[in-house]
Amino acid sequence: MAARFQLIPGGTVTTPAGFSAGAVHAGIKTRGDRVLDLGILYSEVSCTAAGLLTTNKVKAAPVLVCQERLAGQKKARALVVNSGCANACTGDQGLADAQEMTSLVARKLGIPAAEVLVASTGVIGVPLPMARVRTGIERVVISRDGGHQLARAILTTDSNPKQIAVSTRVNNTKITVGGIAKGAGMIYPNMATLLCFLSTDARLDPRLAEWALRGAVDASFNMISVDNDTSTNDTVILMASGLAGNQPIKDGTADAEAFKAALQEVCVYLAKRVVRGGEGATRLVEVRVEGAASEQDARLAARAVASSSLVKSAVHGADPNWGRILAAVGRSGAEVDQSKVDLYLDEVSLLKAGSPVQFDVEKARHILKREEVPIRVCLNLGGDAAVAWGCDLSADYVTINSAYAT
Repeated sequence: MAARFQLIPGGTVTTPAGFSAGAVHAGIKTRGDRVLDLGILYSEVSCTAAGLLTTNKVKAAPVLVCQERLAGQKKARALVVNSGCANACTGDQGLADAQEMTSLVARKLGIPAAEVLVASTGVIGVPLPMARVRTGIERVVISRDGGHQLARAILTTDSNPKQIAVSTRVNNTKITVGGIAKGAGMIYPNMATLLCFLSTDARLDPRLAEWALRGAVDASFNMISVDNDTSTNDTVILMASGLAGNQPIKDGTADAEAFKAALQEVCVYLAKRVVRGGEGATRLVEVRVEGAASEQDARLAARAVASSSLVKSAVHGADPNWGRILAAVGRSGAEVDQSKVDLYLDEVSLLKAGSPVQFDVEKARHILKREEVPIRVCLNLGGDAAVAWGCDLSADYVTINSAYAT
């Protein structure tokens, strides 16, 4: 954790001032006894809100509801989310169900339905069991430490909950940023690639909230890949309560840069946890591209390597087949001069100025067996760099996804 941030032990989305949450087993997930599958995030005050939603042209009903509400206003006070059913490709009834979920939460909390957002995750094409959802919402108990429950309630094939909170200072005022995320499959760097709910007690200008979220997502969730699929339900929401008491943070100021850095720190941590817990994954792969002619080129090349099924398979088998890495860079769309490329597997040099280097194969295999595998590509064409994260591809991925709906 960078020195300018303080990691808050046990931190979660309800760590910032003003936020509380709760979750229950509503019976949406039929496997597992008492598995949490429905939750609510609540702010005691109306929040400045921003969101980024799936770029998939097939959008789930809750995405459509959030899209409309965030376009019409930059405010939110609560969010309701379920796992076990995506409420996607469910027609007019699915849209009505998503809207009803927000109305039920609004009535429960005594707030306007227009300030309630909604998200769902799970199997596509299955209607929500609304009788269970209605009963579940009534049973949710909100508390300050309920973020830990909410982090578990949003999981599908994830192996572990993903949550964090950090604090920093802006204008001599302590502010906190927290977040939770879920994602293990259908993860590809094409906004937003998962569900992620972020909170802060900083007081933000609405334009800053939107730009800070976009920048943080570009550096984190848009730089990860498990399987090159983009979901119908991808949603990232940021809610800012303003209860830290700071003066409103506006873009273009030093305080804005401090907040953006803290938000990015949270998002990068969650993004790496998503990839590390990818379906069937046993290793995290970090791809660093340096010396690119532009930042866009660096991002293209890094994402191409992190997304390559052949690279992922080679990592899983601890096979130092570096040609797959170079091939991914070459097809990425980035400017590449083969005669200038250097390639490293951690400290082991594999390629220098486009020519193969004699290397210790067993040492390279040992690096590929680590829990975190570092790959570095030096294009030597400029001064820009980018980092992307992926995971290995195992037989377990196929097993998990061959019976996901049944």
